[in-house]
Amino acid sequence: MPDITCKRCGETRAGFEKAPIGVVGATAERLVAEVCQTCWADWLKQQTMLINHYGLNLMDAQARTFLSRNRDRFLFKSGDAENVDTTKQGTINW
Repeated sequence: MPDITCKRCGETRAGFEKAPIGVVGATAERLVAEVCQTCWADWLKQQTMLINHYGLNLMDAQARTFLSRNRDRFLFKSGDAENVDTTKQGTINW
């Protein structure tokens, strides 16, 4: 895998030979050229938090658009991404 200088973290790390499954078009090309595997793994964790926090249904087009916007903001630093408050994690009793 080629080493790239990641736009998100600024480190030179392993990139992708091809885009991860589900990423297509111009975003896929940009991801391969500008994002390291470590930052992609960080995005997958963030994506999981967003899905769980907002109870997103991935069959819903609006939910997929929301995640796509946040993915681009998270990886390419274009705008503000959603922040999930994790300070109370593990302290909520039902």
